[in-house]
Amino acid sequence: MIDIYKKRPILTIITLVALLLLPFLDVMEVTIMEARNFITAREMLTDDHWILTTMNGEARYQKPPLPTWLTAISAMLFGVKSIWGLRLPAVLMVMLLGIMLYTLSRKLTLDKSHSLYNGLIGVTSLYIILIVFEAPWDIYAHAFMLVAIYGIVQLFKNDTISWGYGLLAVLGIGCSVLSKGPVSAYALLLPFLISYGIIFRKSTTTKKWVLFVGVLIVGLVIGFSWYLYVRYADPETFAAIASKETGNWTSYNVRPFYYYWSFFTQSGLWTVPAFIGLLYPYLKTRVSNLKVYQFTLLWTLLVVVLLSVIPEKKSRYLMPVLIPLAMNTGFYIEYLIRRFKELKDKRETIPVYFFFGILGLAFIGIAIAIIYLSLTETTMRIPVITYFFVGVLVSIGVLLCMRLYQKSIGHVLIITIIGLIMLVYSAGSLRKQHMITNPAYANFEMLQEKGVLEKGIPYYSYQRTTPEIIWSKGGTIPVIYHLNDIEEDAFYIIAPHEYEHELTLKKNQNTKGYTVVTKTPLRIDVNAEPSDARSHKDRKIGYVYKLVK
Repeated sequence: MIDIYKKRPILTIITLVALLLLPFLDVMEVTIMEARNFITAREMLTDDHWILTTMNGEARYQKPPLPTWLTAISAMLFGVKSIWGLRLPAVLMVMLLGIMLYTLSRKLTLDKSHSLYNGLIGVTSLYIILIVFEAPWDIYAHAFMLVAIYGIVQLFKNDTISWGYGLLAVLGIGCSVLSKGPVSAYALLLPFLISYGIIFRKSTTTKKWVLFVGVLIVGLVIGFSWYLYVRYADPETFAAIASKETGNWTSYNVRPFYYYWSFFTQSGLWTVPAFIGLLYPYLKTRVSNLKVYQFTLLWTLLVVVLLSVIPEKKSRYLMPVLIPLAMNTGFYIEYLIRRFKELKDKRETIPVYFFFGILGLAFIGIAIAIIYLSLTETTMRIPVITYFFVGVLVSIGVLLCMRLYQKSIGHVLIITIIGLIMLVYSAGSLRKQHMITNPAYANFEMLQEKGVLEKGIPYYSYQRTTPEIIWSKGGTIPVIYHLNDIEEDAFYIIAPHEYEHELTLKKNQNTKGYTVVTKTPLRIDVNAEPSDARSHKDRKIGYVYKLVK
C-alpha cells in the first residue's frame, strides 16, 4: 500500500487535498472575513472594480487584489453565489503549498519518501485546513512565497546561474506581496534566509547573494506596483487606510511576547510529533540528515520569534510557522518509520503508542458519539451516507491500533490520514443535513420569494452595516446617517440590531416628505445557528423598514 502512493508523490498530495476539502467545501457558514473578501470579488465582476477595489461600494485597499482576482475568476466559472466556487482557489493554494513542500524537501537532498511525508503533514495540519474556510489571504501569500523560496534554493545550490529559477523566485515574491503585502516576506522569507545563511553558509557565495538581492528587488517592485498605483490614483483614501492599518500593529489585538509559544498545537493532528520534532538533543543523533534538520528547526523557531516581536497577534498569523514545522516534524516521522520496530527503550516507544493509540480510540469514540446522537436526538436526522462514513471510521480506528501493535508506522501514518478524511466526511455529511438550524433564519431572497419584500426598490442601511448582511443581500447597501439623505420615491432601510430601537422611535415621523410605513419591521437574520449557539452574532441581524413619499 505504501509503495502505491510513493510512486506518484505530487499526485498523491493533490488527491489528498481534493478528497479532504472539495466534497464538503460549501457546508461551513460564510465568516465575516470571507464575506468581506467575497463582496470585494463580487464587486469586481458587477462594478468592474478590479484595480481600485471596493467593499459595499467603498474603497477597500487594506488587502492587495491578487487573491480576490483569483476568487472573482472562479466566481465567473461557478457563479457568484457559489460558496464552493469562491473557496476553490484557496484549496488550489493548499495543493500548491503541499507540492512545494515536497519539491523543496527534495531539493534539500531529502529522499522521495521523506519529502512526501513533509508534504502530507503540511496539507493535513489543522490551521492550513481551517484557513480555507476563513478566507484570509494568508494561504495565497505563503504558498506563493514558498514557490519563491524553492527558486531561491535552486539559485543558491546550482553552480551556474539559472535564469528560469530566478524568474520563478521573482514571480513568487511578486505574487506573495500582491496577496498580502510584505507579511510573508517578513514571516517566512526572512527567517528562511537567516537560517539558510547560517546552516549552509559554506555552499553560498557573495555572487549568489548579490543575485538574490536583484531577484528580491524585482519581486518587491512587482508586488508593490499595485500599492503605488492606488497611492497615485486615490492618495487621500489610501493614506487614511494605510495609517489605520499600521496603527493596528501596535494597538489592536496586542498580546504578550510569549503568546505564540504553543505554536506546535496549530498542527492539530501532528501536535505530539511536532513537539518531539523540536527536541534537538533527542533527535540530533537520530535524523537522516542532520544539517537539513538543523535548518528546518532554526527556520521554525525564527518564524515564531519574528512573529512574537509584532505586538498585534492572532492565531491565524501563525500559519507560516506550519510550513517549516511540517518539514521539521517529517524528520521524526521518518525516523519512526525507519527504526520503530528496532526500538527497545520505553521512553521512545510509549509516546508513540500513546499518541497514535489515542487517535485510534478517538476515531472509534467519535463514531460511537454520532451513532448515540442519532438514537437520542429525535430532532437530528442522520443521513444514511453518514452511517457509512461512521462505519469506515470505526474500522480505521481498529486497523490503526492493530498496525500500531505490529509497529508498522508507515501504515499507521497512512491510516491516520485516511481516518482524518473519514472524520471530515462524517462531520461534513452531518453538517450538510443541518446547515441551517436557526428557526428564525431569513435572508433577502427568502423574503422576496414570500412577497414581503418587493423587488426593484433600493436598500439603504442606517448608521452602519455588516459584511454578512451585505453578502446576503447580493449587492451594495449604501449607508446613511440621517433619514433625509435619500432622493427616492420609496426605499427600504435596514437598521442593524443596535440601532433598531432608535429607528423605531422615528417611524411615525415625517422626514422630508417620507414616512416610515412599516408597522412591524421585517427581520433579516442570517445566522445559521440558533440564538443559544456560540456562533450566533447580533451583527448578522437587521430590521427592514419601508419608507415612501
